[in-house]
Amino acid sequence: MPKRSAHTSWIGGLQDGSGRVTLTSSGVGSYDVSFPKRAADDADGTTSPEELIAAAHASCYAMQLSAFIARADATPKGLEVDATVTLEPDPAGGFRISTIALLVRGDVEGLDDEGFKKVANDAKAQCPVSKALTGTTITLDAALA
Repeated sequence: MPKRSAHTSWIGGLQDGSGRVTLTSSGVGSYDVSFPKRAADDADGTTSPEELIAAAHASCYAMQLSAFIARADATPKGLEVDATVTLEPDPAGGFRISTIALLVRGDVEGLDDEGFKKVANDAKAQCPVSKALTGTTITLDAALA
């Protein structure tokens, strides 16, 4: 099975330092990272581990859901998936990812809303990124468009 990788170069301490993460497997880009911006409401042009996790989760979930819709003998015409990752202080110290909220709206032929919600939940349970993040509460809001 394939392996994917990324690389980060970091200079300085946590509060005064900064880095650059590069998506090395695909080569599609390099992005600035900074802890103060990571912990702020305004990312100000930088990315964060949480945003990268959100991107991974949204894309993985969309793929898994499209497979489950087809398995239910329906046709996925379009899926719009948002993933929102929340970083918050950890009572044990430091920070933690406390929740991931998935929001999906689908244009699907052959499923009613109840059937769509069932396959959406099944896909959430089977998505490889969901499985990797089992220590985090992951919620889902699914509906046909």
